[in-house]
Amino acid sequence: MAAKEKMVSNPRYQKVALGIAQRIVDGKFPLGQKLKSRSTLSSYFNVSPETARKAINVLADLDIVSVRQGSGVIVVSRDKAIEFLEQFEATSGLREIKQNIQVSLRKQKEELEAMDKMVEVFLSQASLIRKKFPFEPFELILNSESPNLGKSLADLNLWHQTGATVVALKSQGELLLSPGPYATVRKDDTLYFVGDDRSFSRMKNLFDIL
Repeated sequence: MAAKEKMVSNPRYQKVALGIAQRIVDGKFPLGQKLKSRSTLSSYFNVSPETARKAINVLADLDIVSVRQGSGVIVVSRDKAIEFLEQFEATSGLREIKQNIQVSLRKQKEELEAMDKMVEVFLSQASLIRKKFPFEPFELILNSESPNLGKSLADLNLWHQTGATVVALKSQGELLLSPGPYATVRKDDTLYFVGDDRSFSRMKNLFDIL
């Protein structure tokens, strides 16, 4: 089971700044009001005084509050607080979308890697089966427009070109076992032959079958 993706967490001072801005927007901290001391804010938000100081500095940089020597921290703009909250919400939304895309891409990569492994196992098992049962015939439907259609098996010289030995030919619903050299292959006929994997590929190439 894949480990859960770790989401990027916002700094604690930013959370405190957001909390203060929200209270300004809600009218709990009206314009002109002096905010509580940093120690009181740190206790209220359960953070250190240094974290509270960083949060105040963020709000001051955004002109939401004013830090005045001797007067403390004063609320100066509700509109700026609204802008701060809206900008944070938009940025968080984009960040979440980015994280979701990254998670999706990572899952797709894991699925492709798992599929590659399954393909390797399938090919390995198929090769073992072919070695164990070398006379299990291949089946090839001649559904192409190859110029080799309409020729006899002798004219095609299949064994020399492909290494395949034809054991049956199905044409127009009739199955002909061990067809002779004068048997003719036509479009939509089915050839049954034995050989290795290379023989199968060569037969497909001979009749232009994708």
